[in-house]
Amino acid sequence: MKPTKLYCDLFGHNYKLTKKVTNHVKEYTCSCCKKQLTTSSNGKLTELTAKRQEINLALERIYNNRMMRLQQKLISSSIY
Repeated sequence: MKPTKLYCDLFGHNYKLTKKVTNHVKEYTCSCCKKQLTTSSNGKLTELTAKRQEINLALERIYNNRMMRLQQKLISSSIY
């Protein structure tokens, strides 16, 4: 057993925010054992699998496109 895994088993994980996908969806990584979690659709933390990572990438792309459109709308409405 790795010492970092033993530490996490004894004291719990030390999760740090590693990526903000949207306002509600975030990704976290344990600073000791590098275990990754993400926010699920019901708001709970769940393991970051390849499928969930793919979903988060799509969500991030949609979210960023929407934010850019809103920003452009605000800029164009303030000009006129």
